[in-house]
Amino acid sequence: MSGGREGDEYAVARERMVARLRAQALAGEEVLAAMAELPRHLFVDAALAGRAYGRDALPIGYGQTLSHPEVVARMTEALLPEAGLRALEVGTGSGYQAALLAALGLEVWTVERIAGLLARAEPLWERLGVAGRIHARHADGYRGWPEAAPFARVIITAAPRELPRALFGQLGDGGLLVTPLGGEADQRLLRFRLRGERAFREDLGACSFVPMLGRTVGTA
Repeated sequence: MSGGREGDEYAVARERMVARLRAQALAGEEVLAAMAELPRHLFVDAALAGRAYGRDALPIGYGQTLSHPEVVARMTEALLPEAGLRALEVGTGSGYQAALLAALGLEVWTVERIAGLLARAEPLWERLGVAGRIHARHADGYRGWPEAAPFARVIITAAPRELPRALFGQLGDGGLLVTPLGGEADQRLLRFRLRGERAFREDLGACSFVPMLGRTVGTA
């Protein structure tokens, strides 16, 4: 990845972040190594760069946030990422999660309803050398990217109140879908594994995400 080391100040901050995540056993070494290389501070305003590796979710404009590193590590590990897999991300946001998945070798299709966020993320992907593995679309996330389906992995980065049927329908057999689910006061992080006609659900614990917005097109 090009552009990953941008000065000792941030390199040390990344190392400390990864050490903190490792101590909490939130992700395996492959995910942690990718997070150690990816310059998270580039995905927030310069005024917030010094806080990028801390425990805070940071505003990125338009009422959206960049999830704190613990959440990113937890969700990424839950996705069981493998190089070469096709992944759908719903909610591009800052572009950091898509960049992380691409750095891990996944082919990523990412959908964002806010054009201004995509306009910021795309140059960063180019700068970091991961743009070739990321396909981005300005669209309603509830619809996903049906013509690119099926996907081996689906990750939803905002919380719907109910699981969107269209997104679940774009998951291939044996695939995993990771999403927060619920209202602001009662969200859970869930992982679904599709096997034939059946979906197996795992509860990964409490979480807190911004609500998923857009036009609901059915729930599973």
